[in-house]
Parts: sequence; structure tokens; C-alpha cells
Amino acid sequence: MTRMSLLSPLLLLLCTQLTVAAPSADPQPLTAFRALYSAQTDLDMSSAEASRELKPLADGQWEFNVKASALLVTQRERSRFHFANGGIRPDSYRYLRELFGHQRRVDLTFDWRRQRVTTTVDEQPWQMPLALQTQDKLSYQLQMRLDLKRGLRQFSYPVADGGLLKTYRFEVIGQEHITTPYGEFDTLKVVRVRDGDEERVTHIWFAPALDFMVVRIYQSEADGKEYGLLLKQLERL
Repeated sequence: MTRMSLLSPLLLLLCTQLTVAAPSADPQPLTAFRALYSAQTDLDMSSAEASRELKPLADGQWEFNVKASALLVTQRERSRFHFANGGIRPDSYRYLRELFGHQRRVDLTFDWRRQRVTTTVDEQPWQMPLALQTQDKLSYQLQMRLDLKRGLRQFSYPVADGGLLKTYRFEVIGQEHITTPYGEFDTLKVVRVRDGDEERVTHIWFAPALDFMVVRIYQSEADGKEYGLLLKQLERL
């Protein structure tokens, strides 16, 4: 397996899909942070890096950035959003993959007034209806943190994904003590609930002591390959 082919599942792990049910009033606000993760694979990935950063913007928006890189491959994702009615409402999403000087870019723009989302790939736009509580492929992760703090344990959300509206489902399946390079934490263990014919398994561990930060992600593929991420550094901004 090449480093390029290995990077894709690691990025999927870093951007692992988590979304949220109907928001209740007065959620606890998010706080700005920057987190670094180490990769766990069967191959030497000492050059692989993964980071997540959340920060407020001057206009009342928030911006969530995710980046992963290995050798000549870099993938970035960015979500900008507002808080509305106690929950996260995405405004825009960008995906950018760079490989050997070539780029692939995908942009999503959310028009809540017209209830449409526009997806643009290679300067070719198309639209689809925008359902209430729709998230992008990053914003749902932050919404889940809010819902975990509210005590919810099952999650099902519409997510604008690849020009389609998909449903992501997750469930808390227990508690577990996790050791990471950043420290040891009691966590809530979450599994992604997939269709019966899907053999991919994804688990995510959230640490209440770190404001429900993701401290570990694990994924196994149908071919038996395994990938993981562990929190190694966290900075409050």
C-alpha cells in the first residue's frame, strides 16, 4: 500500500462523520482550540500529520479546519458556521486535495433562506434542497459534542455529502478509559451505525474532561486493514 492510499482512510478518520438530533435551547458554547493527532497504522507513517482547529471569526461566524498530510499529499477541509436556534448551522464548506501539484476542490454554499445548498466541483455548480438541521462533513462533529453534553446517546442527521443528502447515524455504546500521548481520560465510546451490508467499523472516543474532545478514532476496513488516530497535543486558543 502506498502512502497516498493510506492517507485517505486516515483523513476519513479525522473527519469521521458525527451529527446531531434536534437541538435544544441554550447549548453550552464551543471554545476555540487546536488539536494534533498521531497516526496508528501498520506502516511507517512518521511523516503523517493531522490537525483540527476551531476559531471564532470577526463577523460572528466560527471556522473549523481539518488538515492531514503525508509526503506529497495534503488534504484540507474547512467549515464556516453560525449558531442558530441552539444548534450549529453551516454557511459554507470547502474540501481541497493537493497531490503532485494537482488540486481537487469542492465548495458547498448553504442558502437557508431559499433552502438550497449549492455544490461546486471544477467550477461546475449544482443545487439540491436543503433540509432542516442539515450539516456539512465537518460541522456535524461539533454539533455532536453539544448533544453529548446535553446527554443524548443516539444521533441521526442529514449531511450534505458529495452532492447528495445522506444520513449519518451514531450511538454511544459505553464508557472506556483511554491512554493517549496527551494523557489518560475516561471517555464515551461511540460507534457509527452502518447498513447491514457494510463491513467498515468506526469507533470514536470523546473525553468529557476535555469538553468532549475527540481523543481517539479507530477504523477497520472490510479487507482487515486497521487505522487509528490518537490525541497528542491540545491547545486552547
